[in-house]
Amino acid sequence: MKLTLEGLKNTQEWEAAGIALPSYDVEKVAENTRKAPTWVHFGAGNIFRIFIGGLADTLLAKGEADKGITCVETFDFDVVDKIYKPYDNLVLAVTLKADGSTDKKVLGSLTEAIKAQSNVPEEWNRLKEIFVNPGLQMISFTITEKGYALKGADGNFFPFIQSDIDNGPEKAGSAMAVVCALLNERYKTNKAPIAVVSMDNCSHNGEKLQNSILTMAKEWAAKGFVEKAFVEYLSDEKQVSFPWSMIDKITPRPADSVCEDLEKAGVEEIAPVITSKRTYIAPFVNAEGPQYLVIEDKFPNGRPALEKAGVYLTDRDTVNKVERMKVTTCLNPLHTALAVYGCVLGYTLIADEMKDEQLNKLVHEIGPVEGMPVVTDPGILSPADFVDEVINVRIPNPFMPDTPQRIATDTSQKVGIRYGETIKSYVAQYGDAKKLTAIPLAIAGWCRYLLGVDDEGNTFERSADPMLDELTKALEGIEVGNPASYKGQLKSILSNANIFGIDLYEAGIGERIEEMFLEEIAGKGAVRATLKKYMA
Repeated sequence: MKLTLEGLKNTQEWEAAGIALPSYDVEKVAENTRKAPTWVHFGAGNIFRIFIGGLADTLLAKGEADKGITCVETFDFDVVDKIYKPYDNLVLAVTLKADGSTDKKVLGSLTEAIKAQSNVPEEWNRLKEIFVNPGLQMISFTITEKGYALKGADGNFFPFIQSDIDNGPEKAGSAMAVVCALLNERYKTNKAPIAVVSMDNCSHNGEKLQNSILTMAKEWAAKGFVEKAFVEYLSDEKQVSFPWSMIDKITPRPADSVCEDLEKAGVEEIAPVITSKRTYIAPFVNAEGPQYLVIEDKFPNGRPALEKAGVYLTDRDTVNKVERMKVTTCLNPLHTALAVYGCVLGYTLIADEMKDEQLNKLVHEIGPVEGMPVVTDPGILSPADFVDEVINVRIPNPFMPDTPQRIATDTSQKVGIRYGETIKSYVAQYGDAKKLTAIPLAIAGWCRYLLGVDDEGNTFERSADPMLDELTKALEGIEVGNPASYKGQLKSILSNANIFGIDLYEAGIGERIEEMFLEEIAGKGAVRATLKKYMA
């Protein structure tokens, strides 16, 4: 069985293999979309293919749409050549369930794959043709937060962005320049309205996207490449809107076990490839089942019936509340606690940590017990149900190949949101945060992790973090197995409001974290003993 339009004609073989096929005419949908596209997506990677592509597939299957999504790749053009075109843009979506079973389905909703290359007339002219179509309703993005960045830490434009500014719209190279140039084509042709929707997993994503595109337009206007009225067009949200969104679905790299199962079922040429840009990608995508997409309902040119595919359409304030609920209480704080303790205790799979009595208790205490009294309730989702699914379904899923080492990356940039916000809420509500035990224990665990010595006394490699050198220096002199070596080195970290969003001593928990940390450096096995003491 081959994952091609021709290969799908052998329907009995696919059905016998337990792989569902599209119920709609894939070729007709592709033809409709090419003639009059309504939805273009930038960033043709895995989460887009299984999640956003899956939404469009659902609408097509329900008869709520007769067009799919036009896919545009801005970074790794090998993805188009190796994963889209040889497979007629089809996707084999594999949902990994916690009981070990899988749901397998072919998606036919991705109708065309285009490379965002202004130096290739065929690709560039096709993109222009699409963008000037007045029926185009939305363009969406999963290009990661880095895709919106224009400037480095020094405040200057990255060299490739400066090159885009200097060379003008017709030679655009970066994602933001490409989109800005194409929107300029729309402005020059008909000034038709459109929604520009970030679906990337970052806070205030719509604002980030809007700022980047407006910056590019203003720079071009200053150089005379575009009309100043184009900037006004982009700035009028009745014409060009930039809705905010919150997305949540764990989509790991293609798993070897999934590939083997598909090959055993008779699917041919399904193995992953590594592109020249080091993207690890396959004709199939594997992901967890639970998924959430919440979008600000601001579409000046209309939109697909996304709510009929499970998307929450709401206002900007509610999008913000859902994001805050997830990031400060119901998911991310639990992940961070498991990450740092997992590294110190020698775990290599997040799911395995949920079998650990103390770590399981720790996440229950951080989320349902300590987080719930001050959780932000968005109204459209139940925080209690969300965190229950995280703890009992999502994190324990043994078929999700996620590691504590990956999640421990950049923890210094995360603890202020993941713990600091709850701590601040306790201070506001109770005067201090002394009621907390599990969150201080998680912070003590991070500090213990920063020593780079596991609970058996062996060194381990700490994950990348922009503050790693600074934090390592602050902890100089501390020796695991020698509590007397502690001379208050944590104070500069725990009192740093730039890290936690609040001085933890002023919150009433700085000293307690120091005590827990001291217990954890007592010697071999001290981390486990400390967890048992507080999470009995």
